[in-house]
Amino acid sequence: MSSPTPTWRLRLAAPVAALLLAIALPLQAATPATPSWTATWTASPQPRWDGEFALPTNLPFQFWNQTVRQVARVSIGGERVRVQVSNRYGDRPLRIGAAHLALAGEDGAIVAGSDRVLSFGGEREVVIPPGAPMLSDPVDLDVAALSQVAVSLYLPEPTPPSTFHWDARQTAHVGAGDQTGAISMEADATLTTRVFLSAIEVEAASGTRSVVAFGDSITDGNMASIDANARWPDALAERLAGDGIAVLNAGISGARVLSDRMGQNALARFEHDVLAQPGVASVIVLMGINDIGWDGTPLAVDDAPTAAPALIAGYRQLIARARARGVRIVGATLTPFAGALDATPMRGYYNADKERIRQQVNAWIRDSGEFDAVVDFDAIVRDPAQPSRMRPAYDSGDHLHPGDTGYRAMADAIDLQALLGDR
Repeated sequence: MSSPTPTWRLRLAAPVAALLLAIALPLQAATPATPSWTATWTASPQPRWDGEFALPTNLPFQFWNQTVRQVARVSIGGERVRVQVSNRYGDRPLRIGAAHLALAGEDGAIVAGSDRVLSFGGEREVVIPPGAPMLSDPVDLDVAALSQVAVSLYLPEPTPPSTFHWDARQTAHVGAGDQTGAISMEADATLTTRVFLSAIEVEAASGTRSVVAFGDSITDGNMASIDANARWPDALAERLAGDGIAVLNAGISGARVLSDRMGQNALARFEHDVLAQPGVASVIVLMGINDIGWDGTPLAVDDAPTAAPALIAGYRQLIARARARGVRIVGATLTPFAGALDATPMRGYYNADKERIRQQVNAWIRDSGEFDAVVDFDAIVRDPAQPSRMRPAYDSGDHLHPGDTGYRAMADAIDLQALLGDR
């Protein structure tokens, strides 16, 4: 039988426990929140296509002993930064001979004193396996919200641009040799595509959130002014920057919900481009007009028409997967497209049957209640006098894509409380 606890120990136990608790609570309260890494900019990777497709890649055959300097505008800022380079669609290892990050200047230059050498696992040179991304080691660089940074990659050996982003709406500079640390590059060529660069991350406060714009060319910003950050996700980033909420553009020009070609179909890339983003809280889905419009054009000569029920089934898959991960999903109505691309070789993109499908899809997006919220882009940009057409003031001129003014009107129309669900 055990001996009884002495009474003097019983008398001391409670005061000692209270004292220890009193010491522990202030220490716990004073512990700062652990920072976390959040993407502040993305460009969804695409596989390079061959010459049988109607559109050119706008890429060189290869890079060899060349530096590519690419500029990106971040959404939220931070004092520590890292970069993601992607070999997602490569069938051979990708060798990066050197990589630098800096604040962007004008015409391919960088801001003096801001250049930072990037390393990967402590090494300045990295070989990225086929199919893989690679994150750089963090560097200290004070990057303000909505500022522009330049990422310079040196490609020392023959390197086909197998992983790229077709519609960058941003000028990249290409020059001979390793110019990654040069303030002003001696450029031999420029590109309006992106190669290998897929994300920029900043160290942010724990719990920092992001919104992903998941779509096609209307999200990617086709026909927006080059080097002007005039896409609708850019304008949305300006609205949310003061709240420390990142906006990530996961648009791919030519993207479709159900089919591949200019990038994987939406169901295939939703995990990588949306759900895998750290801190993602909401996603806006604006995609489907290419599913409807491509058949019967040089873009998809042999494709059968896409009916509304098939598109709706695709949206339901995205909704289910977003909800399973606790991500709020907002549906966006498809914008008007009467007369789209009629002055181009893509004639036939629009017809009355396709318009009926768009109206059926939009009615479901608005009225089904299956998305967590809806943003009615169709109502914002359509011409009141001809609802199947875009309002002239918002039309870029091709009758499919808005111009800069139209893109800003789309961003301004988004209800931030509905988008985030907590305001």
